[in-house]
Amino acid sequence: MNISEKRNPAPAASLHALHGLALPASVLSALQKRGIYCTPGISLEHQHLANRYVLRGVESGGAVSDLGRACAFVAEDGAPLPWLQRLNSIAVNGRHAIFLAESMVRLEMLRSLQSYELAITVHTLLRAPGRQRPEISSRLLFRGRDGVLSFDLWKPEHQALQGKLAPVFYNRAGEVLEPPQRFEEAMRKVTMAVCCVGCKHAHLGVPPAQTKDLHDET
Repeated sequence: MNISEKRNPAPAASLHALHGLALPASVLSALQKRGIYCTPGISLEHQHLANRYVLRGVESGGAVSDLGRACAFVAEDGAPLPWLQRLNSIAVNGRHAIFLAESMVRLEMLRSLQSYELAITVHTLLRAPGRQRPEISSRLLFRGRDGVLSFDLWKPEHQALQGKLAPVFYNRAGEVLEPPQRFEEAMRKVTMAVCCVGCKHAHLGVPPAQTKDLHDET
């Protein structure tokens, strides 16, 4: 059985796009007992001074040896997003950074030992004629179930491989499912996040100045 809850294809796609992975109560309870706090929800916020609407997401999560969960955000082309605010806390495996943008792609991953679940979704502002307040438009880009990665990246002897590997996902016929190529680096980084024991930092988000430097180099 998949780590995530079984649902019919159409409702599941809609659910993953809006809220992320649909996890059964037993998994949520296990995450809570291990102190892993992940907030995949995306909200619509209004900036009064700029008089515009933006999307708000929070990079969060972390891991213990047998379980990990993380969600993070990148631009639609896979480039890193600058955070608005980095969150420093005494607690581990919680919130790491806040992001604001008019569009963003969310990567949410769950790890149970060497098995992985992944949902990649794109979120934009949908503006309707005659309405000032837009709606959140969400679409599922990739859904991977029962992914496999044979290395225990959370162990000290394999930590040098963190950020270089990502799980492989298969369809029911045993064929490899290829995620969008522009998100391959982000997948490797979110894989690192769900193997980061006692995580206290963002893995995908970058400081605003670093984003400017990356654009200047291209």
